Amino acid sequence: MEQQITRFVGKYTFSGWFFPEIRITDIVEVLILTFLLYHIMVWIRNTKAWMLLKGIVVLAVFILVAAIFKMHTILYITKNSVTVMATIAIVVFQPELRRALEKLGEKQFLPAMVPFEGGREKVRFSEETRESMIDAAYAMGKVKTGALIVVEQAIRLTEYESTGIRMDCLVSSQVLINIFEHNTPLHDGAIIVRGDRIVSATCYLPLSDNMRISKSLGTRHRAALGMSEVSDALIIVVSEETGAVSVAQGGLLSRNITEKELREKLSSIQDRRVETGRLAALWKGRRKNEKKTDS
Repeated sequence: MEQQITRFVGKYTFSGWFFPEIRITDIVEVLILTFLLYHIMVWIRNTKAWMLLKGIVVLAVFILVAAIFKMHTILYITKNSVTVMATIAIVVFQPELRRALEKLGEKQFLPAMVPFEGGREKVRFSEETRESMIDAAYAMGKVKTGALIVVEQAIRLTEYESTGIRMDCLVSSQVLINIFEHNTPLHDGAIIVRGDRIVSATCYLPLSDNMRISKSLGTRHRAALGMSEVSDALIIVVSEETGAVSVAQGGLLSRNITEKELREKLSSIQDRRVETGRLAALWKGRRKNEKKTDS
């Protein structure tokens, strides 16, 4: 039998087999959806939403079984409960949805293209501030003084700053050690560092809901991890029991790190990396030319 290839309504037929017409946009669309689904699954895996998702899967299987065996009453109830169930899902997943949107807002897709950010500083904090935090962390670790230092990045931590006592002082190792000294008014809770200044002390941080956290970790480490899950901040933790220094960032906790590793982590967030876009550079040059023309 002679094989023929014909085209009909955007499809190819070959010996009775139909093949859809594949365009470049279809391939790009599949890649985008694959990327998004992968990151959504990774994000869900690290939150309590993973357990809720398992429950939804079990419920979906139950509904599928009801459809196979034509259990009309169950199907009728399910059909009329879709709107209510969607609303309940939004309420239940509200913290996770908020965190997902915050994480999406952290991604620097537009700053490189928006020229109005060119006047911002290139560094978040000075080398003196970085070295002061490192010296204080390991000095407190030697005497087993617990500490919780939140280093702010792009996301403003105003709501957590308001839970503590407002401050406005330069970061120094002496000030940090004095704040976390036992039996002092400010030693309990976390401090928030914005730029080169301490803006608040005794702050309350959200505790992580991650079920995979080691049971040996206390509230201080769970608070550091929880803060890293809802913001882009870097949190330095000094254990009161062991004196070990740990760092939480991006929902991950690096335990018992060395002084060199802490310096590398702080250095990695020290640069703002704002003026990287071509339009930003063009805009900056245009503004300079305008000033020269005006003068």
